[in-house]
Amino acid sequence: MDNTMILREWFDRVDSERTGSITAAQLQNALAVGNLNFSISVVQQMIRMYDFDRNGTMSFDEFVALNKFLLKVQQAFADLERGRNYLLPDDVHEALVKIGFSLDSPAFYTVCESFDQKKNGRFRLDDFISLCIFLQSARNLFNSFDTAKQGRVTLDLNQFVYCTANCRI
Repeated sequence: MDNTMILREWFDRVDSERTGSITAAQLQNALAVGNLNFSISVVQQMIRMYDFDRNGTMSFDEFVALNKFLLKVQQAFADLERGRNYLLPDDVHEALVKIGFSLDSPAFYTVCESFDQKKNGRFRLDDFISLCIFLQSARNLFNSFDTAKQGRVTLDLNQFVYCTANCRI
């Protein structure tokens, strides 16, 4: 059975109401079955990352895109956790580079501090996934303003307010 069929079966089980889309609560419960425990706000952020039609739920195609991202993040984690079940900050940096995130030191350490739930310098898989979801959401938002694809944006006050009010990354 190919991966798409497996994902379709999984999606259909989660979509218990047969609406063709899943809610944040349904996704949260399904992820918890796989020992990935995220707050509802992180799960909502997952949905927003790939909610291409902006309806607040996740269709199968949107779910496939999220799954692809999560597999990439989980693989980067697995490659560097060395049997410890956690990453140290240097490992986090290496994993982020593998995924395609290049941050300078101040941004990297700030984001690490924010996502180190136990404040012990050890990032479990769910911490690392949450951090990557934040970074991907930030990248998506940034790219929406970087229309010239120059790696820089200038925001006026209205755009900044829009970002902070409606683009909760």
